[in-house]
Amino acid sequence: MNPHVSHPALLQKYLELPQGDKIQAEYIWIDADGGLRCKTMTLPGPVKSVDELKEWNFDGSSTGQAEGHNSDVFLRPAAIFKDPFRRGDNILVIAETYNNDGTPNKYNHRYQCAKTMEAAKSHDPWFGLEQEYTIFGSDGRPYGWPVGGFPGPQGPYYCGVGAGKVYARDMIEAHYRACLYAGVTISGINAEVMPSQWEFQVGPCPGKDMGDHLWMARFLLIRIAEEWGITVSFHPKPLEGDWNGAGCHTNYSTTGTRAEGGMKVIEEMIEKLSKRHAEHIEVYGTDNDLRLSGRHETAHIGAFSSGVANRGCSIRIPKSVAAEGKGYFEDRRPASNIDPYQVCNAMVESTLLI
Repeated sequence: MNPHVSHPALLQKYLELPQGDKIQAEYIWIDADGGLRCKTMTLPGPVKSVDELKEWNFDGSSTGQAEGHNSDVFLRPAAIFKDPFRRGDNILVIAETYNNDGTPNKYNHRYQCAKTMEAAKSHDPWFGLEQEYTIFGSDGRPYGWPVGGFPGPQGPYYCGVGAGKVYARDMIEAHYRACLYAGVTISGINAEVMPSQWEFQVGPCPGKDMGDHLWMARFLLIRIAEEWGITVSFHPKPLEGDWNGAGCHTNYSTTGTRAEGGMKVIEEMIEKLSKRHAEHIEVYGTDNDLRLSGRHETAHIGAFSSGVANRGCSIRIPKSVAAEGKGYFEDRRPASNIDPYQVCNAMVESTLLI
């Protein structure tokens, strides 16, 4: 047996064992490095809302979220999803992190996002995020790439079909179905421009729900890839050279942009965003300068730009939106490793609350 790969057939016979009246709740949270952590609690029976779930805690000194001499960090349930691994009444729980004095942990960006969305609720902000990522094998090379060499240049891989054009489609399909089962608002998938790079789209989702659903989709992807012995990378430029980077393009709309005359509102929002370019780049992902080079369908990190149907701009207005005069726009600057709570928070603050 390969020690790096799980064996679902062996596991399945144990998952089929009855669990009595008890259920399992997998608590999931974000650590200091933007990674995901999880642990499981047994509950006496099924639950219908987060209000029925217990607060829990963990050792924050082991996740970079607390000092060793004062290490307890608390988990407060925030959102529930169905568990596609254990199934039945078992659940996955997105949890916020809090210090033992009751204040939100430094890395709990959901807390501020929720406050911002509450302040802007009359504008009904909605988001759709396009999560790009790259998959690697246990040898550290992009999954499926030839040993000792490279695949052919970019061109046939984007939305490709066929051997040598797409890699690990079985795993990607498993992730898609798991998201649907869990209740994640996943709206599509596609192979990306660089071989071994894929994208899934989440949304449209209102307010802070966008962050909940994207983080859960990421968790499911990483957890499923574990069974294939595959590593998922959200680095915005995983490979040097003439290969595309990975982003998390952010589509955004409000009551104003969706109404008649919404194009004028979009233009006003873009003007506001142009004045806060540096502030947005601060929360648009680490190592994003490696990706935002002005090449490979990106704008340069040092300059703000916008245009209709232009994928080389910071902000792209879809041609259909320009023609209809209302709708949404796409911020192409966010990197694949963003915290979606921070990005959605910044978008709403800059366009609606400042």
